Amino acid sequence: MPIDSIHPAGDRRVSHCTAELNGITYHYLLGIPDRGYKATIFLIHGWPDISMGWRNQVPFLLQMGFRVVCPDIMGFGGTEAPRVPPESLSLYSQKRAADDIKELARQLGATKILLGGHDWGGAIVYRVALWHPRLVTHLFSVCTPYSPPSKHFKPLEYYVTQGILPNFAYQLQLADGQLDGLTSRGQIKQFLNGIFGGRGPKGEVGFDTQHGVLLENLPTLGPTKLVNEATLDYYADQYVRNGLQSLSNWYRVREQNFQDELPLEKDSIDIPVLFIQATRDAALPPGMSNGMEKYVTNLTRKSVEAGHWVLWERPTEVNRHIQEWLNR
Repeated sequence: MPIDSIHPAGDRRVSHCTAELNGITYHYLLGIPDRGYKATIFLIHGWPDISMGWRNQVPFLLQMGFRVVCPDIMGFGGTEAPRVPPESLSLYSQKRAADDIKELARQLGATKILLGGHDWGGAIVYRVALWHPRLVTHLFSVCTPYSPPSKHFKPLEYYVTQGILPNFAYQLQLADGQLDGLTSRGQIKQFLNGIFGGRGPKGEVGFDTQHGVLLENLPTLGPTKLVNEATLDYYADQYVRNGLQSLSNWYRVREQNFQDELPLEKDSIDIPVLFIQATRDAALPPGMSNGMEKYVTNLTRKSVEAGHWVLWERPTEVNRHIQEWLNR
């Protein structure tokens, strides 16, 4: 049975909204159940995704009675993309993201929210819970395990070259700005198709975790099976507004995030947390979640046999795990 999904070209169940959050104009999707809502849930996307990445989850959450808010995070989609320089790199920090989510919740009249995240969004929702613990009642993360704040900084190169996180080698390419030159709609659409699993006639791929985006392969790739043409066109239209430079800033703020988190007094999360592991996720492999229970004291684990784009590859299974957890 086909999954009930929000259509990017227009869907009466969601509105496209904007809000000024701490001086930056954000775009977000807002869904409100017809018969009122029992709570508000924020869904936070990752790279290179946008709010529409949650298109397969929004309908069932509305049916459950939740008001659903899906922002485009800083630099993505319809949200402003401040250029660095001249603007400060701190605009792309996880603390700034947490503060902006809190402000959007305030503007929407939500004193308490639930949070869900995927990829970077997963990292962000944990930080919202750390920075604003009174705001968040429950959170779930798809693919992204919890990593506690550290008191000692090491650059990403150290973790990659020492074999601690070889799966993050691709982030070095992204931080280096090698994608900034992809500016036309056609180039951006080829890039997205490659990231989302398009393959060439000899099995060529557009991305791997050891090298990053394989730019030379992009023109040879056939259409991805995970995203239909209308959705891919919508993504390309969103990204062509500001290009890809701002996306790379999320991979340049590692030290900024470290400095921001030094004052945090608590490194554990006590609210109910659901972690959904994609068992074939090469970027965030299962072993990265080992030991989460030490810091996440009310943790529920689930797994889905899928790759990184599990929200689209196995939406029915993901939704079932979320629904069962929310109904507990």
